[in-house]
Amino acid sequence: MRILAAYIGMILILSTTPLAVQWSGNGSGYLFATTSRIVLSAVLAIMLLSMLRLPMVWTRQACQSYLVAGLGIFFSILAIHWSAQYIPSGWIAVISGLAPISTGVMAVVWMKAPSFTIVKLIGISFGVGGLIVIFGQGMMLSEATLYGTGGMLLAVVSRSASAVCLKYIHEPLNGLVLTTGGLLVATPLFLLVWFGFDNIWPDEIGMRAAFSIVYLAVFVNLIGFALYFYLLRNIDLTRLELIALIAPVCALLLGMQFNQEVISSSVWIGTLMILSGLVCFELGQKTGSNVS
Repeated sequence: MRILAAYIGMILILSTTPLAVQWSGNGSGYLFATTSRIVLSAVLAIMLLSMLRLPMVWTRQACQSYLVAGLGIFFSILAIHWSAQYIPSGWIAVISGLAPISTGVMAVVWMKAPSFTIVKLIGISFGVGGLIVIFGQGMMLSEATLYGTGGMLLAVVSRSASAVCLKYIHEPLNGLVLTTGGLLVATPLFLLVWFGFDNIWPDEIGMRAAFSIVYLAVFVNLIGFALYFYLLRNIDLTRLELIALIAPVCALLLGMQFNQEVISSSVWIGTLMILSGLVCFELGQKTGSNVS
């Protein structure tokens, strides 16, 4: 029951994250929004650990886990916020949907997971094909759109690499403890980037931007990461990433409803191809013969 509740919570959080990312940078700048989000969530995580009397673990494997989680948080969140300047929120969720395929490929290469089945290869082909359709739409729009798409691919790769490395280390840490350790690694990195490249305190932060930053800090960085690391420890990697089957469509609809985003037919076709690819990839877990 706990796993199911965590799974549903992750779907809700991932569905609303792209829109919150878009809104958080409005008027405040993406670097300020990203850094303040991380700093706030790190402070709250430490307070929550103290309230719950959960001790940090400082074994060698635990520290390795914190480092891997922190680097994953840093690169993926920075890339997502940077990309949000150039592409709609719905695109962010759709491209994030490639994470299961990216994770599966890395698991085969790094963890000697079972080789790809024919059905899995079909799923990968659909996923890449859907990305090409969306990428082609971006080429027709502007060069900036291509930057946003490329940035999201970096975010996907960073997230997948972090997940596979954590699975490889296999340290049974409490989800909140691992989240706190990761945030403690990521926070100084974000502060260095903000001081080095921006260091601008916004004159005024709008109500919607401020709410989005708090939402990202509390629900995404704190609760979301804790749920993610909890699920990562208790269920299969690709099954965890299949949350991406539902979240992109929900995010597209939310972007249309609340951010007046216009989604072209090409993007819907690309989305359908990516989701179909994810279904095939999951089916490939159970059926078909391996392809070496």
